[in-house]
Amino acid sequence: MIDLKLVQKQPHILAGALADRHSDIDVGEFLALDKRRRALLAEVEAMKNRRNTASGQVAALKREGKDTAAMQAELGALSDRIKALDMEAGQARADVEAWLMRVPNIPDGSVPRGRDETANVEVRRWGRPRVFDFSPVEHGDIGVHLDGFDFERAGRLAGSRFVCFRGWAARLERALVNFFLDQHAANGYIEINPPLIANSATMTGTGQLPKFEEDLFALRDRDQYLIPTAEVPLTNLYAGEVLDEASLPRAFCSATPCFRAEAGAAGKDTRGIIRMHQFTKVEMVRFAHPEDSFNQLEIMCGHACRLLELLELPYRVITLCTGDMGFSSAKTYDVEVWLPAQTVHREISSCSNCTDFQARRANIRFRPQGGKAAFLHTLNGSGLPTGRTIAAILENGQQKDGSVRLPRALIPYMDGLEVIEPPKQP
Repeated sequence: MIDLKLVQKQPHILAGALADRHSDIDVGEFLALDKRRRALLAEVEAMKNRRNTASGQVAALKREGKDTAAMQAELGALSDRIKALDMEAGQARADVEAWLMRVPNIPDGSVPRGRDETANVEVRRWGRPRVFDFSPVEHGDIGVHLDGFDFERAGRLAGSRFVCFRGWAARLERALVNFFLDQHAANGYIEINPPLIANSATMTGTGQLPKFEEDLFALRDRDQYLIPTAEVPLTNLYAGEVLDEASLPRAFCSATPCFRAEAGAAGKDTRGIIRMHQFTKVEMVRFAHPEDSFNQLEIMCGHACRLLELLELPYRVITLCTGDMGFSSAKTYDVEVWLPAQTVHREISSCSNCTDFQARRANIRFRPQGGKAAFLHTLNGSGLPTGRTIAAILENGQQKDGSVRLPRALIPYMDGLEVIEPPKQP
């Protein structure tokens, strides 16, 4: 959530940020709502003062034995008016908060300005894409040919955009989760196994609600949702709490299934396992001091990149422009892995500094030594999703005979298996 005082005192700053994001949210609407809220509060306070004065006068008249019926009737009418105004003021406060909940984070000054992904800026590349002496096959076809992906039966069980991993594919996903978690633990992350269901307050804390409700799977007749990412429970671990400054930064990781309705992604990535309704992902979350959060963003992005390097997968890092950034982010690096069959880099990790945006929504603060509690900064990043990693491993490791050579780093996690062979024909 944006700082209320900033919008009140420096609305031009938010207006400029919204223009950079190419948002149609009107700051003038907020100013009108806030003006009404202030006017109602002032009127309520004035009437309460009148009521207090009148109450004192009634008490004095009673002590003198005088008739107070007329004044008591006036007091009753005044009290009724105050109740009505209190309700109006409460609604006005709710209208202001609802407006603030719709507003995205303010982009950092280092973020490139632009309308869409064409304005994203490449930061660096790692690895040299492999040169094939045959036409590389897309990962979905490889997975089916090697009898590891079962889309047909998953479709009968749940519908489109689901897959059953079987045999080597299920084992590979388990191996990747263990590999990722081991690497993160070595980098100081504390592993958390959180609930896969979150209530609306928790979803609101990270910005999924109210803006992205259509992308969530809601539980019927309950104030609960399946989590779209472990970022949601991890970021809200300290909701409503005040942390010691000396304990920052704090780093957590979690491997969970993720559930996304993908309501706004109709027709995108329908082949393979790039965009599914259910997938497994290891998430990184960091809580940082405001003066250190952008340094922590570099560290977190480096951890995601190191995983790809260990898996021998070429990638590039880009900085998202203002028009392509996520709702809660002040700055985002996307790490894109090379998929040779599609001859394209595809996002596999998104690492974001959300500054104090989520901390305000979830009320997560820290207390400087001898100082007043302040909102800390939250960061999150994929580290990594198993499905997209499997896709990259299959496409980059495929051999001419239809087999797939696994990255060396995974062989110990696969009990020594080095090559996934095509099933033998009967």
